[in-house]
Amino acid sequence: MTNGSPNGAELEQRAAELETTAEAAYVDGDPEASVSAWEELYALHTAAGDDLGAARAAVMVAMYLMIDTGLMAPIRGWLRRADRLIADHEETPVHAIVAMVRTYERLWCGDMATAGANAARAVELGERFGVPPAVLVGRTAMARLLIFDGHIDEGVEMLDDIALTLMSGEVDPMTSGMVYCEIICAVQGLALYERAAEWTQAMEHWRHRAGFGGFSGRCRVHNAEMLRLTGTCDQAEEEALEACEELRPWMRREFGWPLTELGNIRLRKGDLVGAEEAFLAAHANSWMPEPGRALLRLAQGDVAAAAALINDALEHPFDVPSKERPPYGPLRRAPLLDAQTEIAIAIGDLATARSAADELCEIADAFASRALHAAADLAQGRVAIADEDPAGAILRCERSIAMWIEVGAPFEAAVARLVLADARDGMGNHEGALMDRRAAQRSFENFGAVLWAERAARSTETKPETESRPPAPLPASTDVDTNLFCCDGDTRTVSFDRVTVLLHDLKGLRYLERLLAEPNREFHALDLVAVERGSLPTVPTLGDDDLVPSDGGHAGLHLDDHAREAYRRRLIDIDEDIEDATAANDIARLELAQHDRDYLIQELSRAVGLGGRARLAGATAERARTSVTRSIRYATTRITEHHPTLGQHLRQAINTGTYCSYTPDPRVPVVWAVGSRVGDQS
Repeated sequence: MTNGSPNGAELEQRAAELETTAEAAYVDGDPEASVSAWEELYALHTAAGDDLGAARAAVMVAMYLMIDTGLMAPIRGWLRRADRLIADHEETPVHAIVAMVRTYERLWCGDMATAGANAARAVELGERFGVPPAVLVGRTAMARLLIFDGHIDEGVEMLDDIALTLMSGEVDPMTSGMVYCEIICAVQGLALYERAAEWTQAMEHWRHRAGFGGFSGRCRVHNAEMLRLTGTCDQAEEEALEACEELRPWMRREFGWPLTELGNIRLRKGDLVGAEEAFLAAHANSWMPEPGRALLRLAQGDVAAAAALINDALEHPFDVPSKERPPYGPLRRAPLLDAQTEIAIAIGDLATARSAADELCEIADAFASRALHAAADLAQGRVAIADEDPAGAILRCERSIAMWIEVGAPFEAAVARLVLADARDGMGNHEGALMDRRAAQRSFENFGAVLWAERAARSTETKPETESRPPAPLPASTDVDTNLFCCDGDTRTVSFDRVTVLLHDLKGLRYLERLLAEPNREFHALDLVAVERGSLPTVPTLGDDDLVPSDGGHAGLHLDDHAREAYRRRLIDIDEDIEDATAANDIARLELAQHDRDYLIQELSRAVGLGGRARLAGATAERARTSVTRSIRYATTRITEHHPTLGQHLRQAINTGTYCSYTPDPRVPVVWAVGSRVGDQS
């Protein structure tokens, strides 16, 4: 040793320790600590003059940032460091890994030509030097590029071969997780749902056997996506909630992906308030939740807002780089165009509807899949009805229904049946229309789409609604007191039946607050846990100026010093990328880097949901059900000790289990004001 520098053996030992620390931290749910360990390894090799060791550490920083953050500017910065370090060296296994990561950096940024060149290089170098991850990831990227270029059969066949390799069990867990996600994303983007279901099932088996880190949660999101298609809604919602809870420690901007899926599921279920919450949380994570949010506005009856949202999504797409979605192009436009057709018809904009339906047909022809053709036929059917061509609409709708049934998508088939019923009415075949509406109603009921089943049922009524429904019961009194369930710091003010008490706040009281805010709404136990922990916001239910929206009494999860410093380092990387893009006059790259910078500054300012977050270890629906039930019962007991009348009311009106709800007697109106006093917000 000289000047305190480690000798070769000490350096090797320290390097091995840091690599082990990096891998263990990621598995343990601390991605920032993992990246920091790789950064420290980079510094260690740099100080020792080991270019290849430093380059490998640099590219691993880039890869781990790519897996979970979606921040392309720091990723590019670390790849540039790796490129400089290997530039004067003969080709080595490190060159293969650099080409592998560079492939997806370019792919996510829409530079298909450079992505293809790097993918081919990763495969060639990986095969030459025996680096299986480079070969598999490179081949996966080549398959996706073939699909983007319109060579669908060739690309999908290559993906099938890669998936079979994964099923052999000979691929390391990290590579398996990355490639499984890529394959499922690719076939879902093509709307090849039958194949997506097969590989989602394979990934689910892999998850139980070898899944780790954020990949287990990603598996759950893919499974939730398939359950949203095949049903039931309750199963899909439970899986999406599990995914959100599992992914909180790992994901950053991409966390909008599982939240958007949760919103889509709740919209399909008919839980419009819950869908609003999920889409709001996705938007807060800089994720575009369309077309779901636009379709939510349509379901709420705000057609103008729906049209504005979907039109803006198509005209000004904002894309967060993600391996879970194809780069913006025809496959990303397809679901937006499907929604635009429906919304434009509702608002009476036939020209926009016709244009959207025609473009959707062109995409379906270019990327042949039954689901895309089914969506395109239904869109054309809607336009035909608006064009007063019911005969043409019937042909399109019947074809759409047949294809959706073949795909195994009962909700979509039921929606198409309702459009078909409108077309039959246009032909004067009212009996046939009634049969279609009743069939759709049964499908919605079996699927768990409660709101849509109710709307289908109303459409089958032959009498005016005022005659077919019994009159609503009159309220017992028109003078109803507003009860309070408000939290001031650690103290909760509870007022009921004109009796007020003060209680020390408890987790169970925060669960009760959530239920009282929305009477008669069912909450999954995992949903209550997510809100209480800050994963989802709550939507205010009262307009009282003295109250603010509640976060379930949650004080907020703040950045620890370690995570705060890591994000400051990311900002330095981003600023370097902005300077480099400015010097090169690369406007697209500059815009992406500035978006990255804005996102990080926002995260640092609100200091919620990053490295210091608490995590519900091993969250399962059963654990959540048991924990929530126990907490609510304990809280109710404490209330009863201080306010027996309210305790009796809650015992009668609160339902616990996998789904929890507050269902007061409709004959005795009860109004609650919940939240936190504005003056107490700091």
